[in-house]
Amino acid sequence: MTPSGAASEITPSGLAWELLVPAASAPARARGRALQAALREAVRTGRLAPGTRLPSSRELAADLGVSRGLVTEAYEQLTAEGYLRSDRGAGTWVGGAARAAHPRARDLAPRPAGARADFLPGTPDLSLFPRAAWAAAQRGVLAELPHQALGYPDPRGLPRLRTALAELLARRRGVVADPERVIVVSGVAQATTLLGFVLHARGVRAIGVEDPGSPEHGALYASAGLDAVALPLDGEGLATGPLKESGVRAVVTTPAHQFPSGIAYSARRRTELLDWARSVDGLVVEDDYDGDFRYDRAPVGALQGLDPERVAYTGSVSKSLAPGLRLGWLLVPAALAEEVVERKRTMDLGNPVVDQALLARFVERGDYDRQLRRCQRAYRERRDTLVSALEEHFPGAEVSGIAAGLHVIAALPGRYGPPEYFLERTAAAGVAVRPLTDYGRTVERADVRLVLGYAHQSPARIRDGVRLMAQALRA
Repeated sequence: MTPSGAASEITPSGLAWELLVPAASAPARARGRALQAALREAVRTGRLAPGTRLPSSRELAADLGVSRGLVTEAYEQLTAEGYLRSDRGAGTWVGGAARAAHPRARDLAPRPAGARADFLPGTPDLSLFPRAAWAAAQRGVLAELPHQALGYPDPRGLPRLRTALAELLARRRGVVADPERVIVVSGVAQATTLLGFVLHARGVRAIGVEDPGSPEHGALYASAGLDAVALPLDGEGLATGPLKESGVRAVVTTPAHQFPSGIAYSARRRTELLDWARSVDGLVVEDDYDGDFRYDRAPVGALQGLDPERVAYTGSVSKSLAPGLRLGWLLVPAALAEEVVERKRTMDLGNPVVDQALLARFVERGDYDRQLRRCQRAYRERRDTLVSALEEHFPGAEVSGIAAGLHVIAALPGRYGPPEYFLERTAAAGVAVRPLTDYGRTVERADVRLVLGYAHQSPARIRDGVRLMAQALRA
């Protein structure tokens, strides 16, 4: 044992040839940094254990064929950082501060594991993403974007994109869209959180959410400090009686195509909802998550167009292009605009400039409209295929909701239940489905009612998936 208590010692040749020769063969100007990096990594990963004595600088330099000064500098640098320690007259040792690290990058993206057929709702067909048109727009943007535009942007978003979005949303969704009140966000999730923080700062502590409804709404508002109050639906939309009795002054809705029930709010219910908001000095948050996708008629216009001072409107390109782009928009009433913009500024200093300019160009040149038409054709065909397959393999099944969006509600006859049995058999067959009961506390649990997503699958895979479900129950 040495005076310092080390248990091992590495010979120059052992250390050099196992760990450091690649660093020593680096270009002369980078050799010092490469040697330091190699030693540092050897200590971090545990290949050089704490307490190990290193060769002298003279010995290691001779073995590597480098200057002694290079090794001395490396030892001194790593000693200063805490990876090594040097005892006067006793040599250089591996210190005990570093711990072996085993870094790995995990992928936490939500994906069904090994399903033979996937009917989980909410995902578009990512193979429809317009790669060629997007790449062309990107080249155009990079060629024309001035240098100064690459600085910190307006937290509301680039004026060019806000103008393009205002024109698009007014034309397609009937919103009242002043570019000064359009805020570019990284999807509906950020829009929801922004509104939650602003409402909380104003003293609001609860917000109504649809039941059944998107689980994400409650979770996102909870992150901003708001309690989510579940409010039931009826055949026309959010039931106004429970809404008035709840005492909330803000509510989040999906009126164009309610998720997950698939209904569109009636004209009467839309009027009643706005009357309620005016009577309590309240706010309606309109999540227009798939309002462009209506297959049997023109889409119902956005609720915001009836009263832009009582409705905050939000949407994104997640269903029309891809959720991974993280691009969306929020239109806010004038009374909230300054607070929302300031909160956006402190949250992220604005969205990426190149991505914003790219989407603006994509909208301006008509590429976005073409993409919507392409998706509409594909999704209409897939919805029809799913409905037909259910009729064939599950006689008596009823599909409810309007012909729109990326999912249907399928109610199966009682002979296919109880629900627990149905879900157990389909899961065993490798078919991923989600029951309506997953989305609300007020949903009747006696029947088999499924929320079936279809947009991300080809017609052939839809037919095969429904057939697998039927076979699983017969087995």
